[in-house]
Amino acid sequence: MLPKYTIEYTAQFRRHAQPNHYSTDDPVACEEFVEELLERGFAIRAIKHEGLDLPKPEFDRVVKTAAGMLASKHVCVSLGIKAEEEKYRFGFTA
Repeated sequence: MLPKYTIEYTAQFRRHAQPNHYSTDDPVACEEFVEELLERGFAIRAIKHEGLDLPKPEFDRVVKTAAGMLASKHVCVSLGIKAEEEKYRFGFTA
């Protein structure tokens, strides 16, 4: 049985790029993993749903959500505030 979500990503080293895959059935876990990839600067090659590439608008939504989650965490840490205050003041996805 195919996992619901598969993320293909690459960690770029000097001369070697090894493709990797992460799979999950949980859409939230998928977004959290994309958040980690964004934070570490890994190349996201594809996000698949049940073996098929996500349509561009859906792919962009996942990346945008993950980027909002990452921004929220950084704002909270930098300003020393809680997620609720960050959401009220800045409106990122927590």
